[in-house]
Amino acid sequence: MNIQKMYTAVDVHVNGEAFRVMKDVPCKYYYSLEQLNEQFSGELAEEMKLLLNEPRGFIGLNGCIVVPSIHNEVDAAVLFFNHEGSIPLHYGGIVAVITMLLESGYLKKRESNQYKIETLSGIFSVDAYVENDEVVSVSFESKLCYMIETNLKVGNISYSLIQADKVYAVVEKDTYSPEISIENISKLKKWGEATLQSIQKQSLIKRLILVDSMQKEKNHIKSITFHEDNFIVRSPGFVSTIVSYVHTLFKNDYIADKP
Repeated sequence: MNIQKMYTAVDVHVNGEAFRVMKDVPCKYYYSLEQLNEQFSGELAEEMKLLLNEPRGFIGLNGCIVVPSIHNEVDAAVLFFNHEGSIPLHYGGIVAVITMLLESGYLKKRESNQYKIETLSGIFSVDAYVENDEVVSVSFESKLCYMIETNLKVGNISYSLIQADKVYAVVEKDTYSPEISIENISKLKKWGEATLQSIQKQSLIKRLILVDSMQKEKNHIKSITFHEDNFIVRSPGFVSTIVSYVHTLFKNDYIADKP
């Protein structure tokens, strides 16, 4: 038997999003996470692409590479990537990584329930609670998300621009947009493609979110996210949810207790 390379991965689902977490990967000495990211983006790019496709890979699968941090106070460092390449930060990935580390025993449970995870976007303090050897709750503070501009118009479409990990165009559901439901997925896909193309003629964006905030008083909204390649995100995701609430709270001048 001629074994040339071997990788071990754990698949973790976070609110519908899939993550393939790899802990023991070949890497050289590194002096910063940025420098290590350059290694993986160059020398191991093909291997990373393969691991997102086999076994049971698909376009929505995200990758997480976990390595020891160079900082003594940090529990683990992580690099995120997807089919498009390296990602500076993925909130769902932080949840996936801390869950895998605690439930697999790589990281011992603490009485304080507090841990630190290093990413390309900085070090995050994470509160993770374990019951019966299972992670039941994870919380941490997100990066700043803010409104850039509102009440922009293109044709009969009114939209806002919101800055998060990237710039998002957000459209409030009206009579021109389909109801957000699984039965309308075909109509939504056509609407999303046409709307994104229209907005891109005057704004350089790659993500579009349709938000239905009719039940905002109950702290409940509906949203659906469209990518530039006409791909519909299958789960709400942390960033899409944050962006949707920023839009809803700003546009409706409404403040919720706990969105």
